[in-house]
Amino acid sequence: MRVWEAAHTPPAATPAPASAPAATTTVPQAADLALFQNVMSDVQPLAPRHTRVELAPPPPAPAPLKRHADDSATLQESLHAPLSFEDRLEMGDEAAFLRPGLPRRVLADLRRGRWVLQGEVDLHGLNREEARTALAHFLHTSLQRGRRCVRVIHGKGLGSPGRFSILKQLSRGWLAQREEILAFCQAGPHAGGSGALLVLLRAPAGSRERQG
Repeated sequence: MRVWEAAHTPPAATPAPASAPAATTTVPQAADLALFQNVMSDVQPLAPRHTRVELAPPPPAPAPLKRHADDSATLQESLHAPLSFEDRLEMGDEAAFLRPGLPRRVLADLRRGRWVLQGEVDLHGLNREEARTALAHFLHTSLQRGRRCVRVIHGKGLGSPGRFSILKQLSRGWLAQREEILAFCQAGPHAGGSGALLVLLRAPAGSRERQG
């Protein structure tokens, strides 16, 4: 027996009731803002903080005049101070030169390293003419730059025939003939020993030594 069943139609869905509109918060926010402003009315804002560190400017470089004054004072003391017994011992028999009219104390102070070394020239490997030209140019430049104490390296002649330094003798002769040279002597062991000379130059043209 055929059984006929009618198609089942589901009942229509009942529409959900519309949700109630969200409660506005305008009035509470305005009230909170007014309360906050009332509480903070007496508060003073903090001063802004500095995030940058202010560094003091570096001190200026020492004035060249101070160096000239120190050199002048050294020379004046050498001119007027007596030569001590220790100074005489340190002079020894080493070859040296002192401009006529200057006291031996000038040479003693030069030998003892009281002058600051301000430049040097190395004559190693040069022939006679090259060495003489190089020395003259160096002395001229040193005077222009206001140098007072320089070193001339002539070598010890260890590689020369008879282990005799020709430049050693020549450089001493050249220096003694130049008017700008006040004194020279063999350098101490720490400054080249018998392979170098310490040379004291006159003051630059136009400058005046301080009177002691």
